[in-house]
Amino acid sequence: MALSVPGYSPSFKKPPEILRLRRKRARNHGAAVSPPPQLPEPAPRRAALAAGLPLRPFPAAVGRGGGAGGPAAARRNPFARLDNRPRVAAEPPDGPPGGQQEAPGPFLESNQENDLLWEETFPERTTVTEIPQTPHISFSKSDIPSSESTELPVDWSIKTRLLFTSSQPFTWAEHVKAQEEAQGLVQHCRATEVTLPESIQDPKFSTELRCAFQQSLIYWLHPALPWLPLFPRIGADRKMAGKTNPWSNDETLQHVLMSDWSVSFTSLYNLLKTKLCPYFYVCTYQFTVLFRAAGLAGSDVITALVSPTTRGLREAMKNEGIEFSLPLVKENGRKKRTSGASLGYGEEQVISDEDEEESFSWLEEMGVQDKIKKPDILSIKLRKEKHEVQMDHRPESVVLVKGINTFTLLNFLINCKSLIATSGPQAGLPPTLLAPTAFRGATMQMLKARSVNVKTQALSGYKDQFSLEITGPVMPHFLHSVTMLLKSSQSGSFCVGLYPHDPTAVFNICLPVDKVLHKEVVHKELANCGLHPKTLEQLSQIPSLGKSSLRNVEMRDYIYNWRS
Repeated sequence: MALSVPGYSPSFKKPPEILRLRRKRARNHGAAVSPPPQLPEPAPRRAALAAGLPLRPFPAAVGRGGGAGGPAAARRNPFARLDNRPRVAAEPPDGPPGGQQEAPGPFLESNQENDLLWEETFPERTTVTEIPQTPHISFSKSDIPSSESTELPVDWSIKTRLLFTSSQPFTWAEHVKAQEEAQGLVQHCRATEVTLPESIQDPKFSTELRCAFQQSLIYWLHPALPWLPLFPRIGADRKMAGKTNPWSNDETLQHVLMSDWSVSFTSLYNLLKTKLCPYFYVCTYQFTVLFRAAGLAGSDVITALVSPTTRGLREAMKNEGIEFSLPLVKENGRKKRTSGASLGYGEEQVISDEDEEESFSWLEEMGVQDKIKKPDILSIKLRKEKHEVQMDHRPESVVLVKGINTFTLLNFLINCKSLIATSGPQAGLPPTLLAPTAFRGATMQMLKARSVNVKTQALSGYKDQFSLEITGPVMPHFLHSVTMLLKSSQSGSFCVGLYPHDPTAVFNICLPVDKVLHKEVVHKELANCGLHPKTLEQLSQIPSLGKSSLRNVEMRDYIYNWRS
């Protein structure tokens, strides 16, 4: 019987009295009712006991308040964090195989022990003790290393960075003499063909190698603004933020820049048409266009690929009479082809209206045309074009323009007002033109090359690892040229990591070929385009990488292996 305290209610009980009554009530309840069946111990506790770890009694086994004569259940630490339980992370590469987990260590911290008790008390919070076996991941054909080959597949994507690694030094690529740099510039301007031996004994003292390397680093750019990064243009607002752009609010200056750009663009197309320039890129802040001369990528006519596109851009091209196709979009089992010259906008609208009237004619036959609300024309049109809107800004939205329609595309791009941003850091800045050969208004630029020597850990200690980093807009011809040089300088053994500009990876899709061209004809017609014959032979191949691009290339004993 509880003692009464003056000034308080008679029913007041001190905390010790409350605990005593609860223990007594639990004992009485345990004597009157048969004990519940023993619950199985959780898997974490079984694993800990199997490892020989001293743990406190399991609360489910001794009862909530402790069994008769048994020790009382240990209380959980109320100050323990509830979120400090080890998370089940993805299995590391060098860890145990999937489906297995190493047993806990010989010691557990107090927090971990409290976590075990928390899991036992609250079964609704589950603990994963065995990581399920990782299902077999089926890699696509492009994700699996290719079969051994002496040549790389053609890759039309633009790279932003290349990182070569080799067991032999790249000292020949640094500290170029003034005479060697000048000789490289002359060789590039004169399109001099340089053929190196299969293996160079001492690359550091090979003047021919160093001049050829300088020759391959050159590319041509318009416009040229040294304080602005002009490639890539898609997603470059953050890099250009805070830079000086005096033309953003000056319409006269914008008109001058655009007029100069139009002259350079037209010059490039004329060189492409006469097969004096193999290809070039037009890089805008929304999409990229690749123009290729006839004979490249297996096509007998000039081709242009635009990616990514939007429904608005495609509609504008259609209204200008540009005939194009969507190579990655199929309709009724065939490649979708859109012609802007076959039907006018008004004729298409009349045909669509007639189809809609016929589709609701059955309502009139039933006599319920007034009771059922028909969807408006705009809703029907949006429903039909839903799939076209969904593929906007995706690789599937790539547009192919062929033949004489590329000239119409040229005029469309010159007069397209949405080609230039109206706000932001790129406001008023014309698109970037990139080409491997000179053109009117272009500026000669060079990719940046830097060699680094590091120590890497090996089984027997440390070994030297040499690397060569190349940054800038790396175009397809340079990738082939530099691999031919490294094949000779590194004795046919090196690796390279490639960092492509993702929006341009779709340029590697295989296009429908109307006529198979002979290599001799292609080489003869494009002999004056300024590329090495072997590089020209590679670029004339039909692309096989699909929507992907090369990511890793390894050469061992003059044999290539690559992964995309």
